[in-house]
Amino acid sequence: MYLKISEPMAYHVALYIRLSKEDESEGPSQSVTNQQSLLNRFVREQRLSVYDTYIDDGWSGTTFERPAFQRMIQDIEAKKVNMVITKDLSRLGRDYIMTGHYMERFFPENRVRYISLLDGIDTGVDSTANDITPFRAIMNDMYAKDISKKIKSVKHDKQRKGQFIGGKPVFGYRMHPTEKNRIVVDEKAAPIVQRIFAMALEGVSCRQIAVQLNEANIPPPSVYAGLKQARQGVYTGLWSSERISNMLQNETYIGNMVQGRSAKISYKSKKCQHRERRDWIVVENTHEPLVSRETFDKVQMLVASRKNTRCRTYDFLLKGLIFCHECGYPLAVLNRRNAKGEESLYFVCRTYQRFTKAGVCTCHAIKEKLVTDAVLSKLREACQSYLNAEELLPLAQRSLEEANMEARQESDALAVENKIRILTNHLDKAYMDKLSGLLAEADFERIYARLKEERAVLEKQLTAMKQPDFSPVKRQQLAKVLVRRFVDSAFASRELLCSLIERIELTEDKRLIIRYRFSALGESA
Repeated sequence: MYLKISEPMAYHVALYIRLSKEDESEGPSQSVTNQQSLLNRFVREQRLSVYDTYIDDGWSGTTFERPAFQRMIQDIEAKKVNMVITKDLSRLGRDYIMTGHYMERFFPENRVRYISLLDGIDTGVDSTANDITPFRAIMNDMYAKDISKKIKSVKHDKQRKGQFIGGKPVFGYRMHPTEKNRIVVDEKAAPIVQRIFAMALEGVSCRQIAVQLNEANIPPPSVYAGLKQARQGVYTGLWSSERISNMLQNETYIGNMVQGRSAKISYKSKKCQHRERRDWIVVENTHEPLVSRETFDKVQMLVASRKNTRCRTYDFLLKGLIFCHECGYPLAVLNRRNAKGEESLYFVCRTYQRFTKAGVCTCHAIKEKLVTDAVLSKLREACQSYLNAEELLPLAQRSLEEANMEARQESDALAVENKIRILTNHLDKAYMDKLSGLLAEADFERIYARLKEERAVLEKQLTAMKQPDFSPVKRQQLAKVLVRRFVDSAFASRELLCSLIERIELTEDKRLIIRYRFSALGESA
């Protein structure tokens, strides 16, 4: 059945065995015992020396981060193994890209001979079976993709029926003791959830709710569930405003099953990406609610109102760039009134703000304007040698000339205005057809997007046509004004700041440490 291996004593063999739940559907012949028996019989017949047997039981072939497989790779790199034998190519893997990598690059580069018994593949000899190996790898990959689609279809069907298919229910619920895919109220955690909603209904902010729960030594969901924390930090084991906000907006607490909030990027990857709310799968009245619908709706209004206020009030130039030097977390801003009643923004350490009594960090309080002015001043100093206003003047003049060349006659402007008017009428008609049911929703969105894009292009052309045509003297004067305005205001551009500055740190004694993205600008302290 197999070619006889010459010089068997020259090889140190690794027997690799893999079995996943999907492979079990192919029948009992794929079992670990069956694979091991077949491989052992082969090495006895060929009088090969087995270095070790590597078994990955319950691991999918679409990933190569399997513990036994990685251990085998380490032994190959350590020159302990120079032959790998599997039952068939799919045991090695079902991702045709990575399978090809190991077959075509890794094994040859490490002088490893690979044998697949049932496929007749042997890289130590020249045969036609080796030539069709890439096609076998693609077929194995297609099988994994097909299985993934079937499993996903079953899960989506359960989700649409309102059955819970997650690992752990949200805080306040637990799995039903006897019925599968059902959740019931957790009597210990439910009062905490109801307390959170009650405080939110009284107008208490998410941050203050978190502070009160931490002061009462109430364990957060991760601690309550006994989950291990991947990273340890100052917030580990404590409630946070983000956690409270997520809970207050979760419809699970009014009896609706909410699933499908994230999805895997690919059947080959474990990484997930968040989905838009409109793509979530929500089934109403699947379990006992912890709060009433009326309470939930009122809380949503309160949360939404605070979001809008914060976005409008606390917008500042250094947002996302400035951090606390001591704890490393972003600085927060507070709006305070002075003795004259004037409002000013102040930077404060967010860790100190949230966990004041824990003594984790210090306040770092300082006016936002003072810090911003100091940062802009230091940035001007660092960039001064690279900035010459006279060199920018020809560029500004050329830009003005090009703008004037693009200006159109009045008749052209009228023609463009007429086209804009026609497109607007088409938009109005499409909207009326949608309301009357003559136009489907999908067709309306497609037509509306196309017409709106065409109108935007025409409006931009019309704006350019109506720009004034300056004389050469006026153009030179205007160019000087534009250059001076750019030099004076460029450093107040958030886009420029983010392009030049990687990170700003404020120390406890109010010193600024600026780390630029370009080494030529140095590091300012």
